[in-house]
Amino acid sequence: QVRLTESGGGSVQPGESLRLSCAVSGIKMRWHPIAWFRQGPGMGREAVGCIVEGGITRYYITSEKERFTFSRDENEGIAFLTITNVRPDDAATYVCASAAVTSCQRGTPIEWDYWGQGTTVTVAS
Repeated sequence: QVRLTESGGGSVQPGESLRLSCAVSGIKMRWHPIAWFRQGPGMGREAVGCIVEGGITRYYITSEKERFTFSRDENEGIAFLTITNVRPDDAATYVCASAAVTSCQRGTPIEWDYWGQGTTVTVAS
């Protein structure tokens, strides 16, 4: 069974940084893309970005490209999302996803096959 498990959420002050993790099991992560979605209060689930082996990324929210960084540790089977200069509107439940195919799909949930349960980020205000 494919499992994706997020961690690293919590409370953060504006301007600080936070790294979220997505641990993957049941598939060889090296052969699959990892995407991050987020869902905050009053928001639908929106795609943030995607990363494949080799570190090539696709940003679905281009305005956040300078603050959101994606990385992967293939040996450990863990993908990461680092958020820098956190803003209040970054508060959301962040969910990682993967696909049976090898490339990043479009940023719509229907395109993705495997999902984690999410880790929640809160931002002090």
